[in-house]
Amino acid sequence: MVARAIDMKRIEELAGTLEVPTEAWEPVGRYVAKIDPAHLAANGPPRRARIVLVTGMTPTSAGVGKTVSTLGLVSGMTRLGLRAIACLRQPSLGPVFGIKGGGAGGGRSTVEPRDLVNLGLTGDLDAVTNAHNLLASLLDNALHHGNDLGIDPASVVWPRAMDLEDRSLREITLGLGAGNGPTRPGGFVITPASEVTAILGLAQGYGDLRKRLANILVARDRSGRPLRARELRAEGAMSVLLRRALLPNLLQTQDGAPVLVHGGPFGNLSYGTTTLASLHVAQRLADVVLVEAGFGSDLGAEKFVDLVAPLGDVAPVASVLVTSLPTIRAHAGGPSGHQELGPGLDNLTRHVEILRRAGLEAVVAVNRFPGDTPAELKQLHDTVASLGVPSEESTAYATGGEGSVQLAQAVWERAQRGHPSQPLYDPKASPLTKMQTLATEVYGAEGLDLDAAAQQQLSQLAAEGFGEGPICSAKTQLSLSDDPHRLGRPRGFRVRVRGWIPQGGAGYLVALLGDIRTMPGLPREPRAFQMSLDETGRAIGVE
Repeated sequence: MVARAIDMKRIEELAGTLEVPTEAWEPVGRYVAKIDPAHLAANGPPRRARIVLVTGMTPTSAGVGKTVSTLGLVSGMTRLGLRAIACLRQPSLGPVFGIKGGGAGGGRSTVEPRDLVNLGLTGDLDAVTNAHNLLASLLDNALHHGNDLGIDPASVVWPRAMDLEDRSLREITLGLGAGNGPTRPGGFVITPASEVTAILGLAQGYGDLRKRLANILVARDRSGRPLRARELRAEGAMSVLLRRALLPNLLQTQDGAPVLVHGGPFGNLSYGTTTLASLHVAQRLADVVLVEAGFGSDLGAEKFVDLVAPLGDVAPVASVLVTSLPTIRAHAGGPSGHQELGPGLDNLTRHVEILRRAGLEAVVAVNRFPGDTPAELKQLHDTVASLGVPSEESTAYATGGEGSVQLAQAVWERAQRGHPSQPLYDPKASPLTKMQTLATEVYGAEGLDLDAAAQQQLSQLAAEGFGEGPICSAKTQLSLSDDPHRLGRPRGFRVRVRGWIPQGGAGYLVALLGDIRTMPGLPREPRAFQMSLDETGRAIGVE
């Protein structure tokens, strides 16, 4: 349901404001549209917009306010007369019903219709889930019907997927009962961790989508030869399921500023940003594109400059680093008081350094909370100023775009004189060297340790041709290290790699760091307990 208190533009008015060619968009109800990137590329303006990467310091489990700040910024830039578009990922149902809640912003700074955004939008992630599980079903069907490919059941690496959190599905046994195929271990990943989600975000057209799907590694045969989705003849049907999901979704903020919501990879398990299709559309329709990257600069921002930007020619020229005093306090384990800010300010400083190493000068956005004190704010601004970085406060949660105009002005000034980002590691280096660079020069570790199984696995993957692309680290978002309990700016630690996941279709290797899980579990008091419907059918508690 759409909150009637919000004076929303009908989708034809929003598309008209952006001058989207009529044949390049299709309405999905009154307030959402699907945009066709191919038609826009053939009949619309060239890609011209400057890209600004929105990231944050190391967040708490409740986040730091990146989405609120991003939406406030796009509304603030619109107030300045700029043609701006925000690009966000689609929220996963896992966090919506779990500990974090929805991903549509909050207060006066939301993307609308917010309930629709948080509860499935146009079904893109459902299509990803179905395509992922179709491949798993075709694999098991091949095992059942004579196993003509000689698949070694013990070698299967392709799990099932679902877009909910359920720790009981991390490890399961398949094929129980007579006639149900060979009994073998299996498991589930959450949909944002699926390689199909990653492929959807990186695919540049339907042909590229099919090619990437065909390259997914699913198992090995009895001789050890890798078997991919193309051997199962799966990529055609998978691409059919993803046909409409490849088209970005156009929505708006409460202030009527345009937002593209598309893709859903997590920043701690995958690369954590919107799709290339979405970014390419936004670059044709806007002067400036604000793209949010998941979690801190050590995760989403690093992966954007090392993985996404080179592939899609979408290098950002400036960055926004979101911080808040509650998050800074949390890094000291204290509820309030400016004397407790030190560890949090150290964390913020490290993120400024990471962005600077990537060639991006930041504007620090201070996401204001009612409990912020003048003394704390002064200490925060003084610390940022000592780094040679501007900082502006944002009251987007309380006042929407009106509370982000000064921040928007500072960001636009930075974007006009910025230069394209640079990779944080040598793209031609070995996977181990890339991971060592991330560990020591991004996370701040003293070194890197590989479990024996991870070392053996890496040798096998290298021999099979994996590992020439980027590294996508899967690690906790709650610390710069791989240990969620190490707050502030950790020192004197080492990073542990316990395994690797080859993603041949996406084109990179996932490094599993510490105890990160690809299927999260629900907290003791999940957000689902707070949700219901009122007598009119309006969703309650979906925030």
